[in-house]
Order: sequence, then C-alpha cells, then structure tokens
Amino acid sequence: MAHLTCVGSTRADLESVLDRLTAAGIENVLALRGDPPKGQATFTAVEGGFAYADDLVRMIRSARGPGVSVGAAAYPEKHPECANPAVDLANLKRKVDAGVDFLVTQLFFDNRRYFEFVERARACGIQVPIIPGIMPITNAGQVERFTAACGASLPFALAAELDRRRHDAAAVQQLGVAHATAQCIELLTSGAPGIHFYTLNRSTATRNVFLALQSIGFM
Repeated sequence: MAHLTCVGSTRADLESVLDRLTAAGIENVLALRGDPPKGQATFTAVEGGFAYADDLVRMIRSARGPGVSVGAAAYPEKHPECANPAVDLANLKRKVDAGVDFLVTQLFFDNRRYFEFVERARACGIQVPIIPGIMPITNAGQVERFTAACGASLPFALAAELDRRRHDAAAVQQLGVAHATAQCIELLTSGAPGIHFYTLNRSTATRNVFLALQSIGFM
C-alpha cells in the first residue's frame, strides 16, 4: 500500500504524486501527516502544504472520490503530541469524517489498549474497520526507543522479561515472536478485522508469527 505524507510537500506536490499512483493502478493509500523531519522537534507544514492528515484525506477524496481506498493512522494510547486522549479521539473522528475507509493502529503490546480504544472509537461514532498494528520485538533497545517516540508502552512483565534477555539476540526474538503470536490469536479470536505487521524491513520474526498462526488455522 502506498504511504502518502504531508512532510515537505505542497498540495500541488501531493496531487502530482497521487496522479502517478492512480495512473499506476494503485487503489489503496495510507494518508499520514508524517513525522517531523530529522532535526526538527515539531512538525511544521511547508507553505502551501498541509499541517494535518485530515487535510490530506480531504484532498484525496476531492481529487479521486471513491476510486481510492484511504487508510489513516490511529493511536490506542493517544498521539504522543496530544496531551489529552479525548482531544486525540476527537481529532481522529474529524479525520475519519474527512473520508477515511479504514484505520491502522500504532503498535501496542497490551491488547486491552486496542479493545478499549475500539470501544471508545465506536462510542464517538467511528465505524470504519480498525486494524491492530503489531510489531514483533526483535531488539530490546530498538523497541524501547520506538515506544518512547510513538507514545506506546510496554507491560511491566514483558519489559522485565525483555530486560532479562537483553544481551541474547535469539532469546529476545523468541520472546517477541511468542508475545506477538499470543496477541494476534486473542485479537483475531475477539473479532479484529485483520493484523497489520510492522516489520521494520526485517521480516523473519513476522514470518514466524504468520507460520505459528497458520499452523493453528488462523491463516
């Protein structure tokens, strides 16, 4: 799926990219504001660009109507730049109302975060599919940096076990695959519409999770 972000781009730039995507037959776009460029503490839109993802969603809808399926990001533990989870959910509702077809969540390691988030989203009128984002842990330092940056958290028991295995790469990956597999089983059994895997260009752990799920009939 093509990822389209607002970073460093004007509306005209984004419309041009969208034209090329649709000309190539791409029908699904994940519309993201994007992270601040390296060296910037906060996101600032370029002149003639968009400051928020809902503006990008609205542009895609106005340019392509229903011909493109538009996805967007959601944060079960709130966006790290938003101090209030209720405000964050209101922002998400505005984005969905701009024309989003489905949502993909930021990574999380406690399924209660996802289920409670879906319940809150449904209560405020968000009815599109909400696909849980899962990242099998493969490196202790990496996942600690990621969770700090994206506003996610590690359950204490998982964090303690991760720290115990920190200097054993194979043991860390074993833990990551086992935890992600257990997450996926519970999510799919409880009605999640699918799973989005964050691989970080390292697919071995995700393949192992997929094979484990396949072996018990989930795939």
